[in-house]
Amino acid sequence: MPTLNALEERLSKYLSNSQIKQVSRAYYYAEQAHEGQRRRSGEPYIIHPLAVANILADMHLDHQSLMAAMLHDVIEDTGIPKSALAQQFGNVVTDLVDGVSKLTNIHFESKEQQQAENFQKMAMAMAKDIRVILVKLADRLHNLRTLGSLRPEKRRRVARESLDIYVPIANRLGINDIRIEMEELCFEAIYPMRSGLIAKAVKAARGNRSEMVDKISSAVRNRLGEANIQARVVGREKHLSSIYNKMREKRKSLTDIMDVYGFRIITDSVDDCYRILGVMHSLYKPIPGRFKDYIAIPKANGYQSLHTTLIGMGGVPIEIQIRSEEMEAMANHGIAAHWLYKSESDQTSGTQRARQWVQNLLELQKNAGSPIEFVEHVKVDLFPEEIYVFTPKGTILELPAGSTAVDFAYAVHTDVGNRCIACRINRQLAPLSATLQNGQTVQIVTGPNSSPNPAWLNFVVTGKARSNIRSYLKNQRRSESVSLGERLLNKALNDLTKTLDDIDQIHIEQVLKETGLETFDDLLEEIGSGSRMAPIMARRLLVANKDTDIDLDAYEQSPLAIKGTEGLVVSFAKCCSPIPGDAIVGHASSGRGLVVHTEACKNVQDYQNNQEKFITLSWDKDIDSEFTVDLRVYLENRRGIVVELASAINQADASIEKIDVEERDARLSVIHMKVSVQGRRHLARAIRRLRNIRGVNKIVRRKNKD
Repeated sequence: MPTLNALEERLSKYLSNSQIKQVSRAYYYAEQAHEGQRRRSGEPYIIHPLAVANILADMHLDHQSLMAAMLHDVIEDTGIPKSALAQQFGNVVTDLVDGVSKLTNIHFESKEQQQAENFQKMAMAMAKDIRVILVKLADRLHNLRTLGSLRPEKRRRVARESLDIYVPIANRLGINDIRIEMEELCFEAIYPMRSGLIAKAVKAARGNRSEMVDKISSAVRNRLGEANIQARVVGREKHLSSIYNKMREKRKSLTDIMDVYGFRIITDSVDDCYRILGVMHSLYKPIPGRFKDYIAIPKANGYQSLHTTLIGMGGVPIEIQIRSEEMEAMANHGIAAHWLYKSESDQTSGTQRARQWVQNLLELQKNAGSPIEFVEHVKVDLFPEEIYVFTPKGTILELPAGSTAVDFAYAVHTDVGNRCIACRINRQLAPLSATLQNGQTVQIVTGPNSSPNPAWLNFVVTGKARSNIRSYLKNQRRSESVSLGERLLNKALNDLTKTLDDIDQIHIEQVLKETGLETFDDLLEEIGSGSRMAPIMARRLLVANKDTDIDLDAYEQSPLAIKGTEGLVVSFAKCCSPIPGDAIVGHASSGRGLVVHTEACKNVQDYQNNQEKFITLSWDKDIDSEFTVDLRVYLENRRGIVVELASAINQADASIEKIDVEERDARLSVIHMKVSVQGRRHLARAIRRLRNIRGVNKIVRRKNKD
């Protein structure tokens, strides 16, 4: 059981006496605050904060972090307010404690949302002070070490949550010591029997392997001695959870996994790392394609090392990692190496990367619509598989595996992402959806008036790209909804022989209060997006205005003009595909805005009696947009006829979006075509061209699909 005296002794190696006294004062304060409280195991509660402080002492964290570790449950579990804590220990320590404290006494819609809110709060606190997450990880690690006193189902739940959120964060910040121990404890909690069986098998195999390990170690040491290189050679132990994951994912037996021998060679300088690599490749044959240079291109969490796999004596595979002492510290402690080895300037790159990632969380937070959406964005960035690509100027960017050119554009800058129209990969034009590969050079082509395409959401993988696209579309949709809502409301008021100018601000505010909306733009947005009906809102505004001398039911609807460029809030029904020249009507659909149909469409008949939802429409005189039409062409089978159809459409200045051939029998075929045209006249020209082709019997425009 840890004691304060033992902790003070450890702290004396790197903290001053006055700092140790402050840590002790925080301990006594927490001990008093938690007096009478016990853990599930029956131990006094103060054992937990003390153990958390000990974990942080291993990383040589500063005295403020250790004080926060002692006090991290005081606000949540005792009656002491945040202000009292700030008075005693200052704002820095109190902010750390507040960042670590979990959200309580708030009603959430679901467990998922509660976890998301917790994580969101933690991420924001991390962005403010990175030490928050280090205290939180130590807190979670000690909770996992003492899972034994919990019920099996709660044990599994805590372990699963740790694997989902805390293990990836420890990995992203490069804190391998904590990550590995957490993975092991979680594996044991979730699969106790499997963990026990693998542990037993590994123990038995270790005895058989010791002779081979000694042989390889001495051969490596001898060769390093001959080359006059100072280095230490360490055998790498395989962890139970990683053995189990490899068995499951790669479908390998335990024997196959245990047959691979792992060693770590740690030396003094980067120069020596590359010299050792050459020595190892002359000692044993390397396996092609299994060499990775993480020194030249470090991982996103700052990890640096040379990895190579060799074939040793008797065909035994040997995995070797070569790194310097500083890299070893960074690999084990990640961002915490900043405190552990303050004098080492080499640590700053890894620390800087971690801080940059945490800053990116702030940007994701601003654009996310909800905590669950925020966690969805962040989870992508927590998984470690990365690719490395280059900008045209040679800067290296790290992206998750599967990233596309759009992800790259947003990684360069949000404005580059929002304005991108094309890309060149290794100087060749490529689609924006192209998946990037390691080592490629990517150049983004931007346009001043271009904007994100909603279709990009189908293929982007990074949280930054996804959240920025969603945020842009949300803002664009709002401005379009407000504009359409204003037109719909004006039209409804015009039909009642009134305009918006006839309604004063006091009565607008009265209606806003009734509807629970803050601004008039919010009301217009709801009308434009179909959530509220313009005729009803027009009547409410007039009634509020005490203007009841109008018969609100007896009015004729004048048609609303449609331009075809209204964007996200006006959509054209796919069942009848209306085009300029068709008689059209519309109905308001909640969330989708205005849906335009042809007047004869069967799907709109139900709305005709509902004057609130049914809107008479007309086409604007000046339309240059393109509209899709479905054509069914009945023709005789003959070679080259599909090419002739495509050529005819092209000559009519139209374009084919899709073409499907359905064979009725050996002699006749039916071809389904999606054609882009600018209106009925343009369509008539295209159909005339098609009719002139020999073998075409009949052309039908499909208005209601079966």
